[in-house]
Amino acid sequence: MCNRYLRAVALGQVQADFSETGIPPRFPEGLPNLAPTDICITDTGTIIRASSPQPGAAELVQRRWSWPGPTGKPVFNYRSDDREFTTGRCLIVANGFYEYTDAPATEGTPKKGRNKDRWLFTKTDEDWFCIAGIWRRNEKVGEAFTMLTTEPGPDIAPYHNRQVVVLHRNLWRRWLNPEATVRALIAPLPAGSLSVDRSID
Repeated sequence: MCNRYLRAVALGQVQADFSETGIPPRFPEGLPNLAPTDICITDTGTIIRASSPQPGAAELVQRRWSWPGPTGKPVFNYRSDDREFTTGRCLIVANGFYEYTDAPATEGTPKKGRNKDRWLFTKTDEDWFCIAGIWRRNEKVGEAFTMLTTEPGPDIAPYHNRQVVVLHRNLWRRWLNPEATVRALIAPLPAGSLSVDRSID
């Protein structure tokens, strides 16, 4: 499951590219500083969501990634299978996301004690992209978002059995339209959509 992602895109680039959808984003809380960074669970990430005071508009805000679940564990990924999300849809601004695999076995090292290899997935045709998400208001942490996941596409399957839902740019507007059905949009990416590189801290 994705528990870390990369955001390294300038705010002006987000604004310019998203404006091509026909719904330029508003900044109701001011212009954020989008310094390049890896974002981990409970960190603050950048989302774009429908703007309730202005129907047909979108707003860019900074919110916490994950809310506490019933057991207190963070809800940072959310299974989307066979679900229709009618409220709280958002787009999560990202340049890449990470998945982990067990490092090769070495003699005398039990599996539990092995390090993990970290892999960075980026889009082959875009410098930045949006992951489908939902946001909620939580009594403990305020407003927070989570990433939707689906079955893995061929680029992800060798590394993990789930994949975050990456939406093509021509689908962003529909995803934010509360009146549009979106179940058909939730699907793995086709082969060749993602590049993968071993990531080193």
